[in-house]
Amino acid sequence: MHKNEFIRQVARESGLPQATVAQVLGAAVRVVARALVAGQKVVWTGFGTFEVRRRSARQGINPQTRQRIIIGATRTPGFTASSTFKNRVVGPARKTRAGAREELEETGK
Repeated sequence: MHKNEFIRQVARESGLPQATVAQVLGAAVRVVARALVAGQKVVWTGFGTFEVRRRSARQGINPQTRQRIIIGATRTPGFTASSTFKNRVVGPARKTRAGAREELEETGK
Protein backbone atom coordinates (compact mmCIF):
# COMPACT_ATOMS: atom_id res chain seq x y z
CA MET A 1 0.00 0.00 0.00
CA HIS A 2 1.39 3.41 -0.94
CA LYS A 3 1.07 6.59 1.11
CA ASN A 4 -1.85 7.99 -0.91
CA GLU A 5 -3.90 4.80 -0.51
CA PHE A 6 -3.08 4.74 3.20
CA ILE A 7 -4.31 8.33 3.55
CA ARG A 8 -7.52 7.51 1.64
CA GLN A 9 -8.27 4.53 3.87
CA VAL A 10 -7.57 6.40 7.11
CA ALA A 11 -9.77 9.26 5.90
CA ARG A 12 -12.55 6.80 5.07
CA GLU A 13 -12.34 5.05 8.47
CA SER A 14 -12.00 8.24 10.52
CA GLY A 15 -14.48 10.39 8.60
CA LEU A 16 -11.84 13.12 8.28
CA PRO A 17 -10.95 14.86 5.02
CA GLN A 18 -7.96 13.41 3.17
CA ALA A 19 -6.12 16.74 3.40
CA THR A 20 -6.41 16.68 7.20
CA VAL A 21 -5.21 13.07 7.40
CA ALA A 22 -2.25 13.94 5.13
CA GLN A 23 -1.32 16.88 7.38
CA VAL A 24 -1.54 14.77 10.54
CA LEU A 25 0.48 11.94 9.00
CA GLY A 26 3.16 14.38 7.83
CA ALA A 27 3.30 15.99 11.29
CA ALA A 28 3.59 12.57 12.96
CA VAL A 29 6.53 11.60 10.73
CA ARG A 30 8.25 14.93 11.48
CA VAL A 31 7.77 14.49 15.25
CA VAL A 32 9.19 10.95 15.16
CA ALA A 33 12.17 12.09 13.06
CA ARG A 34 12.94 15.02 15.41
CA ALA A 35 12.75 12.73 18.44
CA LEU A 36 15.15 10.24 16.85
CA VAL A 37 17.59 13.00 15.90
CA ALA A 38 17.49 14.13 19.55
CA GLY A 39 18.39 10.58 20.63
CA GLN A 40 14.96 9.70 22.01
CA LYS A 41 12.88 6.57 21.51
CA VAL A 42 9.27 6.90 20.40
CA VAL A 43 7.09 4.25 22.01
CA TRP A 44 3.61 3.88 20.57
CA THR A 45 1.83 1.40 22.84
CA GLY A 46 0.05 -1.29 20.85
CA PHE A 47 2.02 -0.47 17.69
CA GLY A 48 5.76 -0.45 18.32
CA THR A 49 8.94 1.45 19.08
CA PHE A 50 10.97 3.72 16.82
CA GLU A 51 14.63 4.13 17.79
CA VAL A 52 18.06 4.91 16.40
CA ARG A 53 20.16 1.80 15.92
CA ARG A 54 23.92 1.95 15.93
CA ARG A 55 26.01 -0.35 13.80
CA SER A 56 29.69 -0.78 14.66
CA ALA A 57 32.48 -0.29 12.16
CA ARG A 58 33.28 -3.51 10.30
CA GLN A 59 35.43 -4.95 7.57
CA GLY A 60 34.02 -5.29 4.09
CA ILE A 61 35.15 -5.94 0.54
CA ASN A 62 34.95 -3.50 -2.36
CA PRO A 63 33.05 -5.55 -4.97
CA GLN A 64 34.83 -3.87 -7.89
CA THR A 65 38.42 -4.22 -6.68
CA ARG A 66 38.00 -7.08 -4.16
CA GLN A 67 40.12 -5.06 -1.72
CA ARG A 68 39.32 -5.20 1.98
CA ILE A 69 37.93 -1.93 3.31
CA ILE A 70 36.74 -0.61 6.65
CA ILE A 71 33.07 0.36 6.66
CA GLY A 72 32.51 3.10 9.22
CA ALA A 73 30.06 2.98 12.10
CA THR A 74 26.55 4.13 11.16
CA ARG A 75 23.28 5.15 12.76
CA THR A 76 19.96 4.24 11.20
CA PRO A 77 16.31 4.53 12.23
CA GLY A 78 14.71 1.27 13.31
CA PHE A 79 11.27 0.02 14.22
CA THR A 80 10.30 -2.90 16.43
CA ALA A 81 6.66 -3.98 16.34
CA SER A 82 4.92 -4.54 19.67
CA SER A 83 3.66 -8.01 20.51
CA THR A 84 0.08 -6.69 20.33
CA PHE A 85 0.64 -5.49 16.78
CA LYS A 86 2.47 -8.67 15.78
CA ASN A 87 -0.42 -10.78 17.07
CA ARG A 88 -2.88 -8.76 14.97
CA VAL A 89 -0.80 -9.39 11.87
CA VAL A 90 0.34 -13.00 12.26
CA GLY A 91 -1.92 -14.32 15.02
CA PRO A 92 -0.84 -15.49 18.45
CA ALA A 93 2.41 -17.42 18.72
CA ARG A 94 2.16 -21.18 18.51
CA LYS A 95 2.37 -22.98 21.79
CA THR A 96 5.30 -25.22 22.54
CA ARG A 97 4.52 -28.85 23.31
CA ALA A 98 4.99 -28.14 27.02
CA GLY A 99 2.66 -25.13 26.84
CA ALA A 100 0.02 -27.12 24.95
CA ARG A 101 0.31 -29.98 27.45
CA GLU A 102 -0.15 -27.56 30.39
CA GLU A 103 -3.23 -26.06 28.73
CA LEU A 104 -4.76 -29.50 28.24
CA GLU A 105 -4.13 -30.35 31.87
CA GLU A 106 -5.74 -27.09 33.01
CA THR A 107 -8.88 -27.60 30.91
CA GLY A 108 -9.14 -31.28 31.88
CA LYS A 109 -9.19 -32.58 28.31
